[in-house]
Amino acid sequence: MPSTELSTDDKSTALRIAKESILHGLKDGSALNIITNNYSEDLQQTLACFVTLHKNNQLRGCIGALEASQALINDIAEHAFAAAFRDPRFPPLEENELNELSMEISVLSKPEKINFENEEDLLNQIRPDVDGLILEHEYNRGTFLPSVWEQLPDKKDFLNHLKTKAGLPSNWWHNDVKISRYETTQF
Repeated sequence: MPSTELSTDDKSTALRIAKESILHGLKDGSALNIITNNYSEDLQQTLACFVTLHKNNQLRGCIGALEASQALINDIAEHAFAAAFRDPRFPPLEENELNELSMEISVLSKPEKINFENEEDLLNQIRPDVDGLILEHEYNRGTFLPSVWEQLPDKKDFLNHLKTKAGLPSNWWHNDVKISRYETTQF
């Protein structure tokens, strides 16, 4: 399995590329084009990530992928652009917002399915502050990164809000629901 641990230099490079991709988006309306071979082997690994933008400590955009499909450095450039300009919850970022922006990159481990008997069994297996969760049932799907534990430290609240994010009632339960977990390296 690819490693999600990155060196300090790689983290700095990743954050720089994310910022450059947003600046490129303001100027040209597209993500920064990345030549993958110009970056370290770790940044060339096929890994999934999310890029989260905050403005004055409030969410300003968050876009990512749950499954790895390309080199991490390419994923970062594309998701930084998308978080700034394509998150449907927010208007496209404007240049005057740049100085108030902070950014976080979350590199995901490969999701693994959790086997459980019922909701109580699932709650007993969830690891606060460690697990990101993916909830899937029929056409409904939602995820929370591990960083969401900061706002929702109670397991039941975390799960109920995830159900709502997936388009289901918070008190809903069905034993056919699929839950997977993943961990992140955040910087």
